[in-house]
Amino acid sequence: MPETRADREQRYVDFVTGRWSALFRLAYLLTGSEPAAEDLLQTTLMKTYAAWARINRVEEPEAYVRRMLVNGAISESRRGWRRERATAELPEMPGVDLEHVVDGRADLWPVIRELPPRQRAVVVLRYYEDLSEEEIARVLGCSRGTVKSQASDAMRSLRRRLVAVEEGGSR
Repeated sequence: MPETRADREQRYVDFVTGRWSALFRLAYLLTGSEPAAEDLLQTTLMKTYAAWARINRVEEPEAYVRRMLVNGAISESRRGWRRERATAELPEMPGVDLEHVVDGRADLWPVIRELPPRQRAVVVLRYYEDLSEEEIARVLGCSRGTVKSQASDAMRSLRRRLVAVEEGGSR
């Protein structure tokens, strides 16, 4: 019996409801900001809804959404400066502190945020999402060797920056 639209929509609602926290956490770790994470996740889930019938037949929905989040975060980081506008007033700071999503590693988070978007994505997917190199390669649409080199470059950069912070220098 073919799936009805109502059944398909219910599966989408169940997926989003069940995975919202984990997907938001990933979006936050990729963007470094609560508002940017909300925008990225909302945009991604709208695109996911539009393609839900195809996604669910062809591949694992969570892998698809992860890939879209990473690609969206990288794309936004490339064009984000074009949307910024100078204002006379400072924006309000968000009232919720989401530093806790990095599992007690708040001292690392400012340094991780400084990594280039692709390296940050590899670090987040590997060490926070606990994906294998092969899974990361699928999410990023690259080879396993590229994942290894991006991870190596990121770790080298993080070590250098953390040593500078510990010695009282600048990052």
